[in-house]
Amino acid sequence: MKINIVQGNIIESGADTIIVNLFAGVTEPDGATGAVDQALGGLIRELIKSGDLRGKLGEVGSVYPRGAIAAQRVLIAGLGEKADFDLEAARRASAFAMQKARDLGARKVASIVHGAGVEGVDLADAAQATGEAAMLGLYKSPKAYPEPWDVIEELTLVEFDQNKLPAIEAGARVAQANGRAVYMVRDLVLYGPNIVTPTYIADKAREIAHQYHMNVTVGDRAWAAERHMGAFLAVAKGAEEPPAFIILEHNSNRTDLDTLVLVGKGITFDTGGISLKPAEKLEDMKTDMAGAAAVLGAMQVAGELDLPLRLIAILPCTENMPDGRAFRPADILTASNGKTIEIISTDAEGRLVLADALVYASQFKPQAVVDLATLTGACVVALGAGVAAGIFCNEPALQEKLIESGQRMQEKLWALPLWDDYKRKIKSLVADVANSGTRYGGVGTSAIFLKEFVDYPWAHLDIAGMVQVDPSQENPYTPMGATGYGVRLLVDFLRKWKR
Repeated sequence: MKINIVQGNIIESGADTIIVNLFAGVTEPDGATGAVDQALGGLIRELIKSGDLRGKLGEVGSVYPRGAIAAQRVLIAGLGEKADFDLEAARRASAFAMQKARDLGARKVASIVHGAGVEGVDLADAAQATGEAAMLGLYKSPKAYPEPWDVIEELTLVEFDQNKLPAIEAGARVAQANGRAVYMVRDLVLYGPNIVTPTYIADKAREIAHQYHMNVTVGDRAWAAERHMGAFLAVAKGAEEPPAFIILEHNSNRTDLDTLVLVGKGITFDTGGISLKPAEKLEDMKTDMAGAAAVLGAMQVAGELDLPLRLIAILPCTENMPDGRAFRPADILTASNGKTIEIISTDAEGRLVLADALVYASQFKPQAVVDLATLTGACVVALGAGVAAGIFCNEPALQEKLIESGQRMQEKLWALPLWDDYKRKIKSLVADVANSGTRYGGVGTSAIFLKEFVDYPWAHLDIAGMVQVDPSQENPYTPMGATGYGVRLLVDFLRKWKR
């Protein structure tokens, strides 16, 4: 769906459907809603008076103009109480209204920016929220092919005040870029693991590199062996599918810019290896590459928006499979920084591929490194599915920036302790560190393990509970299936980056 920006009166729009809005408790609508009501002879006020339209968040009223204006239908999106209004309310209102428009057969929709006139709400942010949620709420899974009538071709954001257009255009540009990237990420996470292999992800990285003039490197087994990536290669040993250690670089030669590195865990299917997982819900292990997918999506947006950063993505991608060559519990591995690792569980493989990726990141001398990984079930137990991802960080300022971005984008993070106490739980008699501890404190031991491989400002985001929609947490702009979590959070973090 394309997003357009037009200066003018929404009543004169050529769209078949127009969307205005209403706060709860308002009996005499003003602004664009009031103008539409006047053009319709007070039909919106009649709905309010009858109690059929209350402005409740999630409510979408509909009016049929019958020739009074050009549009076939007018939808009125409830915004909830004005005192409670925020960007999340704008997102939900936009998504609900666009889904209603889709269900009514709309093809071209015009909308005002939800929250554009609300004190304290940034206009560009409101435009981004309106456009972004409109796109995300219309997402269909790869198999859910739409009916011919089930496609909205374009959304036009209409603003009467010409002075406001630059801010709305800026917000809409980010919305469009984020929407495309989240669509891609949701598709990647939902497709079967026989499709989304390490090679498939590498090809996606090459496509993005070609489109946005980035540098891309795809390392195979021999490439990784030359760099002594013993942890990454051990996980890949049991897989017939070739692994891919992917490096994607935006503004690679711009050493005058701040350098940030994004690392994404890319286990395209996780059987648990020799420490085989139980059969129940094993199909969900196709989502174990969601961290890599989110980083890839953020890189696509960075290219589209041409963000002024030297940005490096590192995606260690492989399957974790059991066969006669697979690594075993009790094996001792050597990572690329020389540290030795005793294997307690081959199902604690994500931290192994991340270890070599985090070591590799050091050569770029980054101002910050952020990794995203579906790392532990313990984090889901601690924070709940669909509620928040856990963040472990060795620098308070970096942690604060990421948490703020998560809050703005409603991709929430909760800070968890990176205490040395956890290190005692992964002591080894035969190696520098063990890759797993006891069943207690698993989210903390996974993070303290990763800390062994960093020497720069670093944040680890455990996103295990956030990559699929939990039915209890479903919202209108995240339909059932994959969430695309992390793309919008990372993009906001990158756009607002300042040392």
